[in-house]
Amino acid sequence: MTQKRLAAPMGRLIDRRQPLQFTFEGEQISGFAGDSIASAVIASGRHLLSRSFKYHRPRGVLSMFGQDANTLVQLTDEPNVLADVQPIAQGLTVTGQNYNGSLDNDRDAKMQLFSRFMPVGFYYRAFYKPKGMWKRWEPLIRRKAGLGVLNLKIEAAYYDKAYLFCDVLVVGGGPAGLQAALTAADSGAQVIVVEQLPLIGGALSWARMAAEAQQTEQVLQFMTSRVETHPNIRVLLNATCNGWFKDHYLPVIQGQRMYKVRATSSVIAAGAYDQPVIFRNNDLPGVMLTSAAQRLMQHYGVKPGQRAVLLTGNDDAYLAALMMHEQGVTVAAIIDLRTELPSAALTQPLQRAGIELIANATVYEALAASAGQVSAVEVRSIVGQGKVAASGKRIECDLLCMSAGYMPAWQLPCQAGGKLSYDDASASFTLSHLPAGMFTAGSINGWHTLEEVVQDGTHAGRMVLQQLGINNNISTLPPKQGEKPRINHPWPIFAHPKGKEFVDFDEDLQINDIINATKHGYRDVQLVKRFSTVGMGPSQGRHSALPTARLVAQATARSVSETGVTTARPPFSAESLAHLAGRHFDPWRVTAIHQRHLALQAQMMPAGNWLRPGWYQTVPATDKKTAVQAEALNVRNNVGLIDVSTLGGIELRGPDAAEFLNRLYTFAFIKQPVGRTRYALMTNEQGVVIDDGVACRLAENHFYVTATTSGVARVYQSMLQWNTRWRLDVDIANVSSAWAAVNLAGPQSRKVLSKLCDELDLSAEAFPYLACREGKVAGIPARLLRVGFVGELGYEIHVPTRYGQALWDALMQAGSNDGIKPFGVEAQRLLRLEKGHVIIGQDTDGMSHPGEISMSWAVNRVKPEFIGRRAIDILESHPPVRKLVAFTLPAASPLPLEGHLVLEGERITGNVTSCEYSPTLKAIIGMSYASADRATPGDSITIRTEGGRDVTALVVKLPFYDAENQRQEL
Repeated sequence: MTQKRLAAPMGRLIDRRQPLQFTFEGEQISGFAGDSIASAVIASGRHLLSRSFKYHRPRGVLSMFGQDANTLVQLTDEPNVLADVQPIAQGLTVTGQNYNGSLDNDRDAKMQLFSRFMPVGFYYRAFYKPKGMWKRWEPLIRRKAGLGVLNLKIEAAYYDKAYLFCDVLVVGGGPAGLQAALTAADSGAQVIVVEQLPLIGGALSWARMAAEAQQTEQVLQFMTSRVETHPNIRVLLNATCNGWFKDHYLPVIQGQRMYKVRATSSVIAAGAYDQPVIFRNNDLPGVMLTSAAQRLMQHYGVKPGQRAVLLTGNDDAYLAALMMHEQGVTVAAIIDLRTELPSAALTQPLQRAGIELIANATVYEALAASAGQVSAVEVRSIVGQGKVAASGKRIECDLLCMSAGYMPAWQLPCQAGGKLSYDDASASFTLSHLPAGMFTAGSINGWHTLEEVVQDGTHAGRMVLQQLGINNNISTLPPKQGEKPRINHPWPIFAHPKGKEFVDFDEDLQINDIINATKHGYRDVQLVKRFSTVGMGPSQGRHSALPTARLVAQATARSVSETGVTTARPPFSAESLAHLAGRHFDPWRVTAIHQRHLALQAQMMPAGNWLRPGWYQTVPATDKKTAVQAEALNVRNNVGLIDVSTLGGIELRGPDAAEFLNRLYTFAFIKQPVGRTRYALMTNEQGVVIDDGVACRLAENHFYVTATTSGVARVYQSMLQWNTRWRLDVDIANVSSAWAAVNLAGPQSRKVLSKLCDELDLSAEAFPYLACREGKVAGIPARLLRVGFVGELGYEIHVPTRYGQALWDALMQAGSNDGIKPFGVEAQRLLRLEKGHVIIGQDTDGMSHPGEISMSWAVNRVKPEFIGRRAIDILESHPPVRKLVAFTLPAASPLPLEGHLVLEGERITGNVTSCEYSPTLKAIIGMSYASADRATPGDSITIRTEGGRDVTALVVKLPFYDAENQRQEL
């Protein structure tokens, strides 16, 4: 195919010195470094890039800015890639997606012939009966309306998160944003500019914003130079601000990193979205927004077509036509929706070039060539709102550029609580009710000439300085007062008897689809969105929100301002799960005994916001598995010591302390004897298990309650919240940081501890299992708890934090002749698994209630009330759907991992929550959720392990180890 490259200076983003080759649909394509897939493919002479979601219609570039689904393609390792923004790479393999046969000859394109039988929402009404039929229809519908194909064998790349702080975050690197940044930075503010493109300049880099192209270029070069060399400005290119959260907390995605930015103030200069005109076949390849054609030329040096027609509702198309004409594109005509042509300054250069200018007209239909690309347009005069003359004329073209006007990039301001208003008389938008510290600038405010945009940027920068208190003596007037020029055509929607006038390109929604939604009773635009799915695709309403609002307003006899547009919610654009799950760089805490662990070659691991020993590498060549099993066996046979200082600790004092715990936890605490501990299970109002620990009654009105490492802050907050309602006489204090704690466990633990306790009787009679005592250990004041989380005779010893190292040293010295060794979190988890103890948050999820995890024994049914009581009663009155079960496998079996699925046939019934090889039992043991009818000891469950291999596990009764509790009650 013929190359369609333009000469420099066109092609700002490409490096012509670095040619690259890749394949698209098996065809070798040449491009340059900096090209997107779409720009390189169009440069080769092809416009068809993808197929539409519902009707499999041919699709090409629409926005050339990643703002629609028209260019979704398939890479080897990734589906649903936006070809208009995805850079090419040497040897890249690209194919179209969502087609049957080939991209050029999709056999499923015949589905559009049956569109009358697939009206909006047809699946809601067609496939719900007879009962159960949806399960038969769903696979077929998903296969026909599917998108790309996931590669489940792909190796995950490295993603992470980082934190940034600034006085001002400017979203948008166009002239308004750059001017705002310079204004603030020149007065000393620290500024971060976020720009989606790989260069700053925004519209300056692709649009002609003045009659003389040189003027635009000069402003671009001047601003770029100043911003890039300014010591107070940091620029993030190829970055997207994906949301606004309270107090100017903004996530910014750049490459494989998510920045969490905390700004004092923010300037949103994100620009405005070019709006399509709605007419028959407005989705054909070769029909694109005027801004897309300009981006192809300026950014990539690609000639968007040979013969063009421009359809417009504003003056910008005239400047775009000048650019096209200068770059060798034959401009056949400019079709202006307005009743009068603009000033002679714009029209005369075009008329001298022989370009036909037609006012008060529209494209009524785009006509397709055999290859599916636009080949001509039918132009008709406008005779009323949305109405055209009975006949018109045909104009041959292979490129149709359209722009009905602009809609401000409203998402971030509206996420912050701003209000987007529409004025029906002027067809213009305004943003108001912005939070303190947020300002908008540029075309988002309705300013579109270069002078206006720059002045508005200055205004926003000065407002920021005033808000920051840096410079309160400067003028903060907007660029100018008075009426803004009309930039939007009030009704660029022209229905055709044969339909196919697309309002939402992502979802294949036409004019009648929106109107029919209102006829079904969905008069609110929010309900129209949910019924029709308009605005739910990748574009998120950028091009469909305004025409939808206009159609709903007309159908319901209201104004557009009364109708409004749908709510904007984060994220601003699609973000991958990898960004959300990427490595966190969080501040972490260490215990008072941390240095002792490092000296013992501890391999540290995160636990909540703490750093804890995962295992100890006693011999340099020791691998983790061997070390963990050795630590576990030493606890079983001798004595081990683990640092548990990260456990939460909460003190409750006062006459109502017992009553408070009685209401908060599922067990009973009113009659708990002094000197005893009791298991404390906490549920929320929905009956879901959210935390556990032990409650120690140290005195009649004094309890010491432990909580999980990651849950203590939530538990403490919940305690304070509930007591604001109950107003009980109790003092609540989070003392987690005030205490260091260790767990001394194993058959030799009493012997070791007795060497350090002269005044405390440690005999089983005086200090039985589940008792608590206060005394001194090695002369250190301590609280001692007889608990058995690892299933052995053991003591949890809590001392003031300052004595943590001294306690550790004393215990290690006392047990030196009894085989004492430290053990880490990994061994602790193995030991507790052998004993069948549940870890909240690992063996439970956001739906687990006590009955599901076999902990109904921890729920007191006699006391009148506790948080979650009613929900638990209701949940347990219904037949169980799933249960947490224990299972075993032979040692030679593949080891299931946490998260591996439990199956019945191909139906998922649960997942593995914990699984380890037990050196004590010489078998693989674990816990998982399974269907309730497979939860009886003696049943078997099927687990799908690595590589898709299924293993059959035996369901057994808990605990796996020491069922009679003889060892921990010694």
